[in-house]
Amino acid sequence: MIIPLYIREKIPMALDLCLHIAIALFLYFIGTKIIHFILKVTKRSFDKSQMEEGVSHFLFSIIKIALYFVLILTLCQFLGLATSSVIALLGSAGLAVGLALQGSLANFAGGVLILIAKPFVVGDYIIVGDKEGTVISIDIIYTKLQMVDNKTVIMPNGSLADSDIINVTNQNKRRIDIEVGVDYAENIKKVRDILQDIIEKQDKILPDEPVDIVVGALNTSSVDMLIHVWVKKEDYWKVRWAMLEEIKERFESEGVVIPFNQLDVNLKEHKGESEEEKVR
Repeated sequence: MIIPLYIREKIPMALDLCLHIAIALFLYFIGTKIIHFILKVTKRSFDKSQMEEGVSHFLFSIIKIALYFVLILTLCQFLGLATSSVIALLGSAGLAVGLALQGSLANFAGGVLILIAKPFVVGDYIIVGDKEGTVISIDIIYTKLQMVDNKTVIMPNGSLADSDIINVTNQNKRRIDIEVGVDYAENIKKVRDILQDIIEKQDKILPDEPVDIVVGALNTSSVDMLIHVWVKKEDYWKVRWAMLEEIKERFESEGVVIPFNQLDVNLKEHKGESEEEKVR
């Protein structure tokens, strides 16, 4: 079989191209192995340095993207492609993608601001609007919260960085604020003594912190007592629930009245028809 001349002239070029492609694939395989090794060493060094989890995760992602970018540029240069053209092409593609994903870029910028300003870190309990929970991860685009009922809330970093954030567990201790109303006929000193006794029986209340038992407000139907005590952040809910239950039981046993809204309806006959008259 006679091979045409123009095909025979292309055979060395094709063989050379196949050889370069084979070598490029081999280099890609070796390069990925090297990248995996570098990432493994990097992660181990991050863990040893006890770096904050959100920061380490963010930096790890950036390093991974940068290493693969360098590998792709190296392979392009090996195959004879102009790296400047490749960079220009990637830049144009990046601009187009950036315009299409403006929200994601805003989330990326929000993630950077969160990691720099550190309004919260992984493990903090935060409140954002009507959402609250424990921060379980801070990623490049999203932050994940685990709510008390074990639901996971995924919040965009862009909106999160622009929101009012309440960091509940940033400090080691929290103040419990309890407001309870009593009847105007009650003796305030007696009520204060009962509340003081309830507080003294709670062993998880911090003894070195101030305790407040004061009249907070004089409402239309009750005298509102305010109780302020301090506990460790991990004891907040247990102590609060225990105190509310104890206040209810002690007030009942001591005959202290907790007023509540009531509606009395009186019926009277008026020209053969029933008429409802609201008394209170």
